[in-house]
Amino acid sequence: MSAAAAPATDGPAQKAKRLKVLGYFVLWYLLNIGYNISNKATLNRVALPWLVSSVQLVIGSMYIALVWGLKLRKAPKLSKANLKTVFPLAALHTTSHISAVIGLGAGAVGFVHVVKALEPLFTAALSALLLQKFMPLPVYASLLPVVGGVALASMKELSFSWVAFAGAMGSNVAAATRGVLAKKQMGQVQAPNMDPGNLYGVMTLIAAAILFPAALVVEGPRIKAVWAAAQAAGHTSRAIWRGMILSGLYFYLYNEVAFYCLNSIDATTHAVGNTVKRVVLLGVSVLVFGHQLTPLGATGSAVAIGGVLVYSLTKNHYAKKEAAAAPPTALPKAEEPAPAAPQPPQQVPARSAIEEAAAAAAEKKDE
Repeated sequence: MSAAAAPATDGPAQKAKRLKVLGYFVLWYLLNIGYNISNKATLNRVALPWLVSSVQLVIGSMYIALVWGLKLRKAPKLSKANLKTVFPLAALHTTSHISAVIGLGAGAVGFVHVVKALEPLFTAALSALLLQKFMPLPVYASLLPVVGGVALASMKELSFSWVAFAGAMGSNVAAATRGVLAKKQMGQVQAPNMDPGNLYGVMTLIAAAILFPAALVVEGPRIKAVWAAAQAAGHTSRAIWRGMILSGLYFYLYNEVAFYCLNSIDATTHAVGNTVKRVVLLGVSVLVFGHQLTPLGATGSAVAIGGVLVYSLTKNHYAKKEAAAAPPTALPKAEEPAPAAPQPPQQVPARSAIEEAAAAAAEKKDE
């Protein structure tokens, strides 16, 4: 009787899980679209990418501080050693974010996200150089369409800007380095309540502390004049601040939702979802901001975005193949159990919070 009842029990559970994942995807896409629209609109009003990006991180810091303050989530307790480990990752998170915002301010949203499709190329190269981690030749070969597609899209981009291209590439390098460094330092961030979501919050706090003073140094002398010019063009201070605050909330929330989404699905679904997200953002760029695509530019964008999907699926295929070929772990003998020796506490990898959320993200995160 219990065996017959099992399918009935599993059915609603599986349905609830699918609905939960669908809800995460919808939120992920909506928040990502909201961020890109509000971010680009704000940068169109005030060409102050350093100020805008730093305010976004400050808003994210205020949000997570409120979450901790209201006891909605237990705050982490960090030692100096923990901070020393997290700081380089937060600095790279800062670099990735400011680079992406500079790129988004200088060029079309769709074009920047097409260039950001090259991030796996840098991740593969840095993994080989720094971690001595090499992948099968077909995985590297699957990156060639991505490179070719980005090159074609760049050559045929009507609104091509070297600043936008350099910003997107700088974001790629920083995000890829952060991901590789996260793997190298996996398990080193051990602190009470330091789950991946809180680790992303700590990184945001550190990033805001780094970027805000830097923004005042870089753009401080220009802020008053640029702000006055925006007001003369018909943009109120309220509208400008609203755009910065909204984009900051969108940025933090879409990264956090992306993390929960990616931890609820397998790698293949992740690859497909990320590809669809890039297509959606390209469509938003065309529909909302009037981004014009030439036939060859559209072809290059499609090849680049599709190439990332092929790369992800190929990489996942060989990862599963390698895992299946690995020798099984020997089980201990049942008879004559030895006295239990004290075991060191297990370390929880810090990989998910950094690689998936920023990058998120950040890819991540994606901006």
